[in-house]
Amino acid sequence: MEIRNTTDQDFELFVGTMLAAFGLFPEPPVDGGGHWWSALEMDRCLFAVTEDGKPVGTAGAYPFELTLPGGNLVPVSGVTAVGVLPSHRRQGALGAMMRHQLTELRARGEFLSVLLASEALIYRRFGYGPATYTAGLTVARHRSALAVPRARAASDDRAAGTGSGSVPVSGSGSGSATGSIEVVRGTECGEVLEEVYDRYRRAQPGALSRPHRWWSLHAGQPPISPAPRYVAVHRDADGVPDGYASYTIEPGASRTMKVDEIIAADDAVHTALARFLLEHDLVHQVSFKHVPTDHPLRWQLEDFRGGEVTGVGDWLWVRLLDVPGALTARGWFADGEIVLDVEDRFLAEHGRHLLTVRDGKAECVPTDREPDLSLDVSDLASVYLGGSAPSTLVRAGHIRAHHPGAAALADALFRTERSPHCLHWF
Repeated sequence: MEIRNTTDQDFELFVGTMLAAFGLFPEPPVDGGGHWWSALEMDRCLFAVTEDGKPVGTAGAYPFELTLPGGNLVPVSGVTAVGVLPSHRRQGALGAMMRHQLTELRARGEFLSVLLASEALIYRRFGYGPATYTAGLTVARHRSALAVPRARAASDDRAAGTGSGSVPVSGSGSGSATGSIEVVRGTECGEVLEEVYDRYRRAQPGALSRPHRWWSLHAGQPPISPAPRYVAVHRDADGVPDGYASYTIEPGASRTMKVDEIIAADDAVHTALARFLLEHDLVHQVSFKHVPTDHPLRWQLEDFRGGEVTGVGDWLWVRLLDVPGALTARGWFADGEIVLDVEDRFLAEHGRHLLTVRDGKAECVPTDREPDLSLDVSDLASVYLGGSAPSTLVRAGHIRAHHPGAAALADALFRTERSPHCLHWF
């Protein structure tokens, strides 16, 4: 089995091989593009080929930027289109492609790679770990009223010198959003969506960039793809777009509004958009596809049980290619030091690192000190963005704490001010 890089001339063959590996057939042409594979870049793709040159496996990688805790934007490769023909599975092709790919990414100077795992059992053995999580939330229309924020109501009562009473609701969350909402078709506002998403992802840890190439080719899922969608665009008091919600309403008896995503500059804008969707007429329920697991929307409902969590799942998986490089790239929110003994079984590497954090920045150097924690590189990936606490993996038996205070020390160091969240599909 040989692994070789692809060229632009291999595009059709690559797509055909990849689809066959997944048991799919080519989709019919779509006006304006829209095939999810159309943004593939052949200089980042690989073939696994037999001795006679026949491709039997594929692997690709998109160039993205990932927002780290603390706000740093770093280049990452989004691994995608990984598959092996059923006739050639369990013969080493997948492992060979993964090893070749990781070697190439390191040669590019990248210290992180990411992916969306089709199956959770596949990618941990290659050093990837789940790092961000997302949930669905379905709200019945007749139970969708938003509550008056209790903190604001109490503050208004004190300011008015009263102990009880009600206040009008003109928004909620961290303040009230002022501005307007306009409904347009998704095909009419691509530039606005691109601009608003780009501002959002720069401030959201765990978010990936959506390169202009994706928008221009309409590659991916709605609202990037040309699939018919309505978009509620929120503009601030000066008329500047600062949020949007992409949605469609299923016809027939269910009358379910399906919300692809809400992108908002802050909680107040998110609340204004959520209120708009929840108050939509002729809808029986509103189903939000991507909600951070700690998002306040469920708490904002007057009827807490009016929102049903329809599924919590992993989303972005992370792989560290350079442990010191990755640890010193992110921001930190507590001072301290910890010794991490990290095992990378797939690449047959082992390192013991002294991580020292001062004033939000880290230094990571080799050490022979006794470790505080021993862990696999995939488990380090899971705690890297702050989406999982090290103590959780200690309790699960995956990370070894060498003294009673080690897990609490790691929790304090790896905590983040904002939970990571990624909703980009690739």
